[in-house]
Amino acid sequence: MEPFVISWRELLIGVIAVLGVYVAELLLLLRLGNHKGLRLWRRGADAHVEHYAVKGLKDEVAALRQQVGALRAEVDRLAGAAHPPQAPTPYGKAIELARHGRAAADVATNTGISRGEADLIVALYRRR
Repeated sequence: MEPFVISWRELLIGVIAVLGVYVAELLLLLRLGNHKGLRLWRRGADAHVEHYAVKGLKDEVAALRQQVGALRAEVDRLAGAAHPPQAPTPYGKAIELARHGRAAADVATNTGISRGEADLIVALYRRR
Protein backbone atom coordinates (compact mmCIF):
# COMPACT_ATOMS: atom_id res chain seq x y z
CA MET A 1 0.00 0.00 0.00
CA GLU A 2 1.33 3.34 -1.05
CA PRO A 3 1.20 6.33 1.37
CA PHE A 4 -1.00 9.26 0.41
CA VAL A 5 1.24 12.32 -0.06
CA ILE A 6 0.11 15.89 -0.78
CA SER A 7 2.67 18.33 -2.08
CA TRP A 8 2.77 22.03 -1.25
CA ARG A 9 1.56 22.88 -4.71
CA GLU A 10 -1.53 20.64 -4.38
CA LEU A 11 -2.27 22.01 -0.90
CA LEU A 12 -2.03 25.60 -2.14
CA ILE A 13 -4.37 24.86 -5.06
CA GLY A 14 -6.87 23.25 -2.66
CA VAL A 15 -6.81 26.23 -0.25
CA ILE A 16 -7.26 28.66 -3.15
CA ALA A 17 -10.19 26.61 -4.46
CA VAL A 18 -11.91 26.56 -1.03
CA LEU A 19 -11.36 30.30 -0.56
CA GLY A 20 -12.71 30.91 -4.06
CA VAL A 21 -15.90 29.00 -3.21
CA TYR A 22 -16.39 31.00 0.01
CA VAL A 23 -15.74 34.33 -1.71
CA ALA A 24 -18.17 33.41 -4.50
CA GLU A 25 -20.80 32.49 -1.91
CA LEU A 26 -20.25 35.75 -0.03
CA LEU A 27 -20.55 37.79 -3.21
CA LEU A 28 -23.73 35.95 -4.15
CA LEU A 29 -25.25 36.63 -0.72
CA LEU A 30 -24.30 40.29 -0.88
CA ARG A 31 -25.76 40.60 -4.36
CA LEU A 32 -29.04 38.95 -3.46
CA GLY A 33 -29.29 40.87 -0.20
CA ASN A 34 -32.32 38.95 1.04
CA HIS A 35 -30.63 35.93 2.51
CA LYS A 36 -31.81 35.13 6.01
CA GLY A 37 -28.30 35.01 7.48
CA LEU A 38 -27.38 38.31 5.91
CA ARG A 39 -30.60 39.89 7.18
CA LEU A 40 -29.86 38.64 10.68
CA TRP A 41 -26.32 39.99 10.49
CA ARG A 42 -27.59 43.37 9.29
CA ARG A 43 -30.34 43.40 11.89
CA GLY A 44 -27.76 42.78 14.61
CA ALA A 45 -25.67 45.68 13.36
CA ASP A 46 -28.74 47.89 13.06
CA ALA A 47 -29.87 46.91 16.57
CA HIS A 48 -26.48 47.99 17.91
CA VAL A 49 -26.81 51.36 16.18
CA GLU A 50 -30.46 51.68 17.26
CA HIS A 51 -29.51 50.96 20.88
CA TYR A 52 -27.14 53.92 20.95
CA ALA A 53 -29.61 56.11 19.06
CA VAL A 54 -32.38 55.27 21.53
CA LYS A 55 -30.05 55.86 24.48
CA GLY A 56 -29.11 59.25 23.04
CA LEU A 57 -32.76 60.13 22.54
CA LYS A 58 -33.61 59.08 26.10
CA ASP A 59 -30.82 61.26 27.46
CA GLU A 60 -32.04 64.17 25.35
CA VAL A 61 -35.63 63.70 26.54
CA ALA A 62 -34.45 63.68 30.16
CA ALA A 63 -32.53 66.91 29.59
CA LEU A 64 -35.55 68.50 27.91
CA ARG A 65 -37.80 67.44 30.79
CA GLN A 66 -35.40 69.07 33.20
CA GLN A 67 -35.46 72.28 31.13
CA VAL A 68 -39.27 72.23 30.96
CA GLY A 69 -39.43 71.81 34.73
CA ALA A 70 -37.13 74.79 35.21
CA LEU A 71 -39.18 76.85 32.76
CA ARG A 72 -42.44 75.91 34.52
CA ALA A 73 -40.98 77.00 37.85
CA GLU A 74 -39.89 80.28 36.26
CA VAL A 75 -43.36 80.82 34.76
CA ASP A 76 -44.97 80.11 38.13
CA ARG A 77 -42.58 82.53 39.79
CA LEU A 78 -43.32 85.23 37.22
CA ALA A 79 -47.05 84.59 37.42
CA GLY A 80 -46.88 85.06 41.18
CA ALA A 81 -44.94 88.30 40.69
CA ALA A 82 -47.46 89.54 38.11
CA HIS A 83 -50.34 89.09 40.55
CA PRO A 84 -48.96 90.15 43.90
CA PRO A 85 -51.30 89.96 46.87
CA GLN A 86 -53.51 92.99 47.15
CA ALA A 87 -52.17 95.72 49.36
CA PRO A 88 -54.22 96.49 52.45
CA THR A 89 -55.78 99.55 50.82
CA PRO A 90 -59.50 100.23 50.82
CA TYR A 91 -59.60 99.11 47.19
CA GLY A 92 -57.81 95.84 47.97
CA LYS A 93 -60.28 95.14 50.76
CA ALA A 94 -63.17 96.05 48.42
CA ILE A 95 -61.88 93.58 45.83
CA GLU A 96 -61.71 90.81 48.43
CA LEU A 97 -65.25 91.57 49.61
CA ALA A 98 -66.51 91.57 46.01
CA ARG A 99 -64.82 88.23 45.38
CA HIS A 100 -66.66 86.82 48.39
CA GLY A 101 -69.99 87.90 46.91
CA ARG A 102 -70.78 90.98 48.99
CA ALA A 103 -73.15 93.63 47.59
CA ALA A 104 -71.86 97.01 46.37
CA ALA A 105 -73.57 98.91 49.22
CA ASP A 106 -71.96 96.62 51.79
CA VAL A 107 -68.55 97.00 50.12
CA ALA A 108 -68.86 100.79 50.15
CA THR A 109 -69.88 100.83 53.81
CA ASN A 110 -67.09 98.51 54.99
CA THR A 111 -64.25 100.11 53.02
CA GLY A 112 -65.16 103.79 52.97
CA ILE A 113 -65.09 104.12 49.16
CA SER A 114 -67.86 105.74 47.14
CA ARG A 115 -70.89 103.79 45.97
CA GLY A 116 -69.90 104.22 42.29
CA GLU A 117 -66.43 102.81 42.95
CA ALA A 118 -67.96 99.93 44.91
CA ASP A 119 -70.38 99.21 42.02
CA LEU A 120 -67.47 99.13 39.56
CA ILE A 121 -65.33 96.85 41.76
CA VAL A 122 -68.24 94.48 42.37
CA ALA A 123 -69.00 94.37 38.63
CA LEU A 124 -65.36 93.59 37.79
CA TYR A 125 -64.46 91.15 40.54
CA ARG A 126 -67.72 89.37 41.37
CA ARG A 127 -67.59 85.60 41.06
CA ARG A 128 -70.24 84.28 38.76
